[in-house]
This record gives sequence, structure tokens and C-alpha cells, in this order.
Amino acid sequence: MSERNGWIRVWDPLVRIGHWTLVAAFFTAYLVEDDLLTVHVWAGYVVAAVVAFRLLWGLVGTRYARFAQFVRGPRAVAGYFRDTLAGRGPRYLGHNPAGGAMVVALLICLIVLGVSGLGLYAIEEGAGPLAGLLPAGADDDVWEEVHEVFANLTLALVVAHVLGVLFSSVAHGENLVRAMITGRKRA
Repeated sequence: MSERNGWIRVWDPLVRIGHWTLVAAFFTAYLVEDDLLTVHVWAGYVVAAVVAFRLLWGLVGTRYARFAQFVRGPRAVAGYFRDTLAGRGPRYLGHNPAGGAMVVALLICLIVLGVSGLGLYAIEEGAGPLAGLLPAGADDDVWEEVHEVFANLTLALVVAHVLGVLFSSVAHGENLVRAMITGRKRA
């Protein structure tokens, strides 16, 4: 952990670049839907690649990138919510327990979204990495429904994430968006 003038580097460049790449790729895929199928598919591949990297980086990455540093159980998350709403929630250098739960929830949703998208692409287009595993032209209703539900659920989680970041920024007097750009938080 490097400290300079009262600031500590918390999020490394790979976490920050991955975060903003994920934002751009998810919203690209979400907004173009299948009107621009090639763009949608490639944006989905980018999301899948970033998620795969983040899973790996969560195991072997830098201190604040590791899941072991910020993933807590339901009791700790509930306690953090309770304390924060009461105005006495502690400040964390890395992700707080609610932020850690959000990371896990988003990763799970994005994994289901990616797998269902790959399945749908294989069935409808006979293309993609699952093309040989799923019969082209098979009933795609379930795959399509799962894909749509998880796209919308992910969007809802993103909105909750942004609201949580804003709330936490105000509660602790720090700009968490800036921290996710610079990688630094005050000590």
C-alpha cells in the first residue's frame, strides 16, 4: 500500500480499467439489444472476458482487489446496513460489506447473463462457443427469458450500486467515483 500526502492507493489499474470497461460494454450490449447483433455479441464477449479476469484477480490480485478482503457474510452486511443507516457505519478503505455483496451479486448476474447470451446465440444463430453443444433452432424461449430477466436485474443492481456509492460518498465525506478513477482514497 503506497501512501502519498495522506492518500492511499486502494484500487489498482486493472480493477479500475476492468470496472469502467464493464460499464461501457454492459451498457453498449443493453442499449443496442439485438438490433445490432454483432455489436451486442462483441460487447457481451467483452463483459464475459472482464468478468472472467475479475474472478481470477479476486483470487490472486492486489490487496483490495481480493475477495477475501471484502466479501463478508450476510450478518456482517446486515450489520453494516444497520449501522450506516443509524449514522455510525464505519468507513472502509476498500469495499465496505455492502459494496462487497454488490460485487458478488453483479458478478453472479453477469455470469448468468453471459451464459444465457451464449446459449441464445448458439440456438438462434448457430454461432459462438456453445454452437456445437446446443442444437441450432431448438426452443430458445427459456434462454431468451433468462437472458432478459438477468439483463434487467443487472441494470437494477447497477442503479442500486450507483445510489450506494453516492450515499456512501456523502456519509463518509469522500468521492468514491473519483477514487475509482484515480485508485486513491484518503488515508
